[in-house]
Amino acid sequence: MTSLKALVLVCTLKPSPAESSSVLLGQQVLDALGALEDHDVSGELVRVVDHQVRFGVSTDEGDGDEWPGIREKMLAADILVVATPIWMGQPSSVSKMVLERLDAELSETDDEGRMLTYGKVGVVAVVGNEDGAHHTSAEVFQALNDVGFTIPAAGVTYWVGEAMQGTDYLEHDETPEKTAETTKTVAANAAHLAALLKAAEYPA
Repeated sequence: MTSLKALVLVCTLKPSPAESSSVLLGQQVLDALGALEDHDVSGELVRVVDHQVRFGVSTDEGDGDEWPGIREKMLAADILVVATPIWMGQPSSVSKMVLERLDAELSETDDEGRMLTYGKVGVVAVVGNEDGAHHTSAEVFQALNDVGFTIPAAGVTYWVGEAMQGTDYLEHDETPEKTAETTKTVAANAAHLAALLKAAEYPA
């Protein structure tokens, strides 16, 4: 059994202790990873807005920037989950800031010339009260792939409510069946791919 680590970066606009649908779905992905029988997956969830992450495209923007600590967790993980709400039909501003900080990985390489993110799996979790999950996940997928992450089959789980209504994901008494099934699939596929990449690195 392969031991894997996962990191969920929740990109809600709401700092703790406010309730957040993005936190809920991100935690559900983490729980699904931990429940897998074929893989030993441990991990943690980080709510990005609870940290002083500065805008920029370097690994360390100085002046109290807390991204370096989050980056250390990312580099130690085999699976990265970006959990984001939909705002104005787009990934949240926090998720875009995270992706901008990951841009620095383009120039961070190992002794063989590979980005340090090679061999890591990236998946997405999206919540919103309107359509746009496919567009949002596509933007995040492209950015993650650009900076070295590998995207598995069916690499996104999401929930979107009906347009023009105000029910949030966290207000459901039970997790919607389709979202629950998709979350399990994301976890299984992400762990499967991460184990394969851990056993066989990309070529130099």
